[in-house]
Amino acid sequence: MTTMRNLVLVIIIIGAINWGLIGFFGYDLVAAIFGGQLALISRIIYAIVGLAGLYAISFFFTRSRREVTT
Repeated sequence: MTTMRNLVLVIIIIGAINWGLIGFFGYDLVAAIFGGQLALISRIIYAIVGLAGLYAISFFFTRSRREVTT
C-alpha cells in the first residue's frame, strides 16, 4: 500500500505544480506538452490527477504505522 500511496502523492504534486503554473503565469504545462486542454491525452491526465486527489482524501482517515505502534 505504501507504493500506491507514494504514487498518488507524486501525481498530486505534479497536478499542484501545474495548477501553480496556471495560477501564477497562466501557463498550463499539461496542455502545452500534450496538445491542448481538449486533447484526449490531456483530459486523461487531468482525470488521473483528479482521481488521485479523491483517493488522497482517504489519507485523512487512515492511521500511519507510527501512530499505531506508539
